[in-house]
Amino acid sequence: MKVKIGVSNRHVHLSESDFKKLFNSDKTLEVVKELTQPGEFASNLKVTLKTGKSVIENVRVLGPLRSYTQVEISKTDAYKLGLNPPVRESGDVLNSEDITIIGDNEVTIPSCCILASRHIHATNEDIKKYNLDPTKKYSVRVLGEKGGIFDNVSVKVSDKYYFEMHIDTDDANAHLLENGSEGFIINE
Repeated sequence: MKVKIGVSNRHVHLSESDFKKLFNSDKTLEVVKELTQPGEFASNLKVTLKTGKSVIENVRVLGPLRSYTQVEISKTDAYKLGLNPPVRESGDVLNSEDITIIGDNEVTIPSCCILASRHIHATNEDIKKYNLDPTKKYSVRVLGEKGGIFDNVSVKVSDKYYFEMHIDTDDANAHLLENGSEGFIINE
């Protein structure tokens, strides 16, 4: 079965308390662009990620605010920053990498930086329609000049989701994929 692919560039999700530490009181999180997942958006704010080795500037803050702060980067970004973040599902930041974020102010956030695992967003209706098991990992085949198979793809379920697979820029670049490319779920 087909699944659209969404490519996630490096980005930051902020908790309300970290947002207040990073930005002066005149700043607000405003929608610049709606993302494909309902309620999610690219905001007007960008930050700099900093380590003892390097910095990456102009990293988009996504909204809305969350109950935790999470920085999602690619392995290429991790090499540049001198980090070794774990591959994790969104929200699983315990014992991940610390990183300094610079907005209006500079704040070091402990245990917040991960490489996001490959995942498919699905509703309960999608789960039934495509006979998917959210406790199982899947493989997704992509076609093209640099086609291949993505293994270890998890399924995240919420009736608020739009059916789409998310990969990071390293995965996308390795297979010459872009937002809107298609993959085929291998349902064994």
